[in-house]
Amino acid sequence: MKTDRRKMVSMESQQFIRTIEWEMMDKKKFVPLSMLSSFSIRCFLYPLTVIKTRLQVQRHDQMYTGLFDAWTKIYRHEGIAGLYRGFWVSSFQIVSGVFYISTYEGMRHVLSRCEVDSRVKALVAGGCASLVGQTIIVPFDVLSQHLMVLGIVSGNTKKEMLLNPLGISLKPGRSRLEVTIDIVRQVYIQDGFKGFYRGYVASLFTYVPNSAMWWGFYHFYQDKLHSVFPAWVSHLFIQCVSGTLGGFTTTLLTNPLDIVRARLQVQRIDSIQQTFSILWAEERLRIFTKGLSARLVQSACFSFAIILGYESIKRMSINEEYKKHIRW
Repeated sequence: MKTDRRKMVSMESQQFIRTIEWEMMDKKKFVPLSMLSSFSIRCFLYPLTVIKTRLQVQRHDQMYTGLFDAWTKIYRHEGIAGLYRGFWVSSFQIVSGVFYISTYEGMRHVLSRCEVDSRVKALVAGGCASLVGQTIIVPFDVLSQHLMVLGIVSGNTKKEMLLNPLGISLKPGRSRLEVTIDIVRQVYIQDGFKGFYRGYVASLFTYVPNSAMWWGFYHFYQDKLHSVFPAWVSHLFIQCVSGTLGGFTTTLLTNPLDIVRARLQVQRIDSIQQTFSILWAEERLRIFTKGLSARLVQSACFSFAIILGYESIKRMSINEEYKKHIRW
């Protein structure tokens, strides 16, 4: 009896498609559903991005002492609008998201022909996808981060100017469009067109390895969990847990790089080396933990939600001939 059961499990695992590949999906379903999922996740989790950015650009703990302190103070002084400051500019990331995921899946498809290991495929494809995505999104990232730090209230003008170097204020009656146009004008006046790509190299240094490692760890943890959990455990659950663990691991490894990127883009520091020097002088070993709590929470929530949406949509978009070989 036990032998028969093992044979059935073995046959099931042979037919079971663990990774749904690009050529297995109906792109007309996948692309719009992917955009909708990405936008919904960003709507729900955007306040964590605002908090993370404000924690990273402050010096020591001059404004906020941590995640919950920042949440409380922003909500108290600025209301719910403060937690969603810069959202409508940041939402353009759903466009780069389409290019990101198309590049990722396309590179996996190309590498599959060379019979490359799945974790190596994920690592290389994740890095290439981030390179394409960052090239599109950095200008919007620059604008949204300037918007995020507007409205900071500390009672200390010098501190507020340090975090808001463009000197743009939120005056009553001014629309978000007017404020955004002011930021665009000031960035262009001070730095020209290259100002919209300030921190581009730092973004690549941050997000390309971050993306590569995240996808690599995602497949690594997925393989490990499949060998630990019994066959009846939900495959989608294993994927969501793997994504979350991958997000945690990658965040711990790349946190200093993300702080450098944020400082370069918001405080207009001249170079990566100078930014590192300033950070080290100000924070010492705290550069490894600065804003880390917010990044870990953000990463865990984003990773879980993105994998839940991404893998569910892949299952919904799979071609009819493969449906019997997938497992939820």
